[in-house]
Amino acid sequence: MKDNLIFDENSYTVEMLELEGKNLVYRAFEGIRYLNRPVDGKMQILSIFVPEVFYKGGSIGAYNLKNAPIFFQNTVGGYMPGPSERPGRNFMGNVNASFEALLHGYVVVSPGVRGRGMKDKSGRYIGTAPAAVCDLKAAVRFLRHNAGSVPGDVGKIISNGTSAGGALSSLLASTGNHPDYEPYLKAMGAAEESDHIFAASCYCPITNLDHADMAYEWEFCGINEYHTMKFGYPESGEDKPEITSVDVCMTDVQKQMSAELKHQFPSYLNSLNLKDEEENKLTLDEHGDGSFKEYIISVAAASVQKELDRGTDLSGLDWISIQDGKVKEIKFDGYIAFRTRMKVTPAFDNTAMGTPENELFGTEDLQYRHFTQYSRKHSEVNGELADEQQIRMMNPMNYIEDKKAEKAKHFRIRHGAVDRDTSLAVSAMLAVKLRNNGVDADLEYPWGIPHAGDYDLEELFTWIDGICR
Repeated sequence: MKDNLIFDENSYTVEMLELEGKNLVYRAFEGIRYLNRPVDGKMQILSIFVPEVFYKGGSIGAYNLKNAPIFFQNTVGGYMPGPSERPGRNFMGNVNASFEALLHGYVVVSPGVRGRGMKDKSGRYIGTAPAAVCDLKAAVRFLRHNAGSVPGDVGKIISNGTSAGGALSSLLASTGNHPDYEPYLKAMGAAEESDHIFAASCYCPITNLDHADMAYEWEFCGINEYHTMKFGYPESGEDKPEITSVDVCMTDVQKQMSAELKHQFPSYLNSLNLKDEEENKLTLDEHGDGSFKEYIISVAAASVQKELDRGTDLSGLDWISIQDGKVKEIKFDGYIAFRTRMKVTPAFDNTAMGTPENELFGTEDLQYRHFTQYSRKHSEVNGELADEQQIRMMNPMNYIEDKKAEKAKHFRIRHGAVDRDTSLAVSAMLAVKLRNNGVDADLEYPWGIPHAGDYDLEELFTWIDGICR
């Protein structure tokens, strides 16, 4: 069969861009097919962006055309489709990570990947799990297939994503070359290459979905009002949407489900056999208290201390005890109340279905499915339960101890200290499980940060430079 996955070094444009007083000249290779038999030829393409100075024989810092790390940026949010993105401004109007990464001397690869809600011409859903991670794997395989001609070092691919994109970044980095994904990659005509990567940057990963409801209630049970955002257009007819805060109180049934899900979490947490850096077991008792809870508090305390050291006055927060500029105690319940609840229970696998995650686990013909036994049992709509294998393939926790999965060597996980979209426990379990299996995993809860990503690019790039030396 003819190999159609050859990188064309001569198909490019040279672009110039000035943003925030910074000037960038880069070479753009766009619209590159990374599959022989794509499901959606418009979405399953990638772009490669390279500092133009590299083609003049120059370098940026220690990096040149051959040794520059590859900043592998996905744009997925809410498990929706993530199109390839050019350097410039993101949907919020801020300078995007790709622009800054090129200025720093990285090669940027932006793959377009499928997501929930996508349909083909016959009306079948084509973006359900595990479509997105398979597309990312295929894009990595394309880069490795063209090692030597593609710019940058294919041995130094660093994935970056936020929210669902952060989850996919963690999944891509945890499942390298695992046979579970092979049938999907073969069907699409992916290159027969390795799809493991060097490192992963994961901002607020919405992951471990099949245990996320119980983790959320372990944290927020007892907080019965939830505060969410409503999007709409003003009656004046203006084009710009209004965003308003909506306060709702949970029903008695939802409160009962919250208590039941919280009660389930310790059993799952204890089954992971997590240990801290001193080999002490991280566990929870039947009430949800224990060394794992203290570990979460310690990560939060480190975030508070970092902010105190910057000179921020936190004396008005009565759940933090500070003495001589040092954090002495954080009261967990006070901290969680300070963050506030965002989602009604169950937060992810809703008993009425309709969440982004319910759609993620659909089929070609069914838009929504349940993905936990609990919500299937309590389903208000008699919803189907997703296949066990489909659920398994979207959770990196299932592959960290699996010898058939080649893990990335380095993970950087950031979960904002006031991020309410998922439990703090989700990122903590991921980081600790990785460390327990010999993987370098850097975890922080950055102070004052909500559900967001790419807010600390200078620190991210310092981390990348450090692991690439």
